[in-house]
Amino acid sequence: MTGEDLLKRISVDPRICSGKPCIRGTRIWVSLIVDNLAAGASEEEILSAYPSLAREDIRAAPKYAAELTHDRYIPLSSQVQDEIQA
Repeated sequence: MTGEDLLKRISVDPRICSGKPCIRGTRIWVSLIVDNLAAGASEEEILSAYPSLAREDIRAAPKYAAELTHDRYIPLSSQVQDEIQA
């Protein structure tokens, strides 16, 4: 599955979840999946918690997040940067 195919699994609709990016056909936020992955949850754990998801949906979430970081970023506070460097 290509990156473009993965991105087609994401939906942004102002009428659904106030326009937050969701997995198409669900109200599961992309950020929820990314947060779970960042916390160390496995694909299997996420699939178990959200049975309406497919494995490709989980892979689409970080792809979407990566696309956002190509041109946009959130500056980190100096405290966070110090923790990262430590």
